[in-house]
Amino acid sequence: MNAMDLVHMLDFPQKGDDRGHLVIVEGMDDIPFEIKRIFYIYGSDNNVVRGQHANRKSEFILINVAGTSKVRVKDGKGNEVVYSLNRPHTGIYLPRMIWKDMYDFSEDSVLLCLASTHYDASEYIRNYDEFVKIINSENQIEG
Repeated sequence: MNAMDLVHMLDFPQKGDDRGHLVIVEGMDDIPFEIKRIFYIYGSDNNVVRGQHANRKSEFILINVAGTSKVRVKDGKGNEVVYSLNRPHTGIYLPRMIWKDMYDFSEDSVLLCLASTHYDASEYIRNYDEFVKIINSENQIEG
């Protein structure tokens, strides 16, 4: 199965009343992994591109809890999709070995990232050409 087939939007349960809204995200229930790391991105100008990498092991959920941003995902085989994150109760699931660029941040954007692993710099692929070579060599082995 192509990693791009696994990328999808998620809609999280909301509870609320006249006091406001509460969004619940539980590992292995609302998302397909246990949460090992949480970080968030804010203060990025709308012309900044974040991410620009793939991960060998980590899976991610990205949620714009405030403001908006876009996420471009690529599979290294010429397929590319852009997702808009513009509601605090929706997110995008990104499996391992998918290229991700986050961009077009609104001034008030806070992009929450939930990760399946602790940080390990060695599992990051930060060069797109290298990512494409790895993807194509894996396809040769599988084929």
